[in-house]
Amino acid sequence: MTSIRDVLGDSLAVGERFRLSIEERDDRLVADHPNDASPLDIAVVEGLELLEERPPAEPVTVEILGRTVDGHVAGRVIGPSDP
Repeated sequence: MTSIRDVLGDSLAVGERFRLSIEERDDRLVADHPNDASPLDIAVVEGLELLEERPPAEPVTVEILGRTVDGHVAGRVIGPSDP
């Protein structure tokens, strides 16, 4: 079985962490992907309990996961101030 990590891992930066600004789009928390070569933006779907506000006012650290959600690559909040 081929995973999204195998097919698009480099352009999606699966497993990488980025400080991102998150906004609400269509009742989902979404961030623009920091890699211009990525065909997908990021749906932040895990670690939401770490957020004090939804969407957060300041950028947060998000790790990109190896799966998709509703046409976005999934992401997990790692923390509000991690590098």
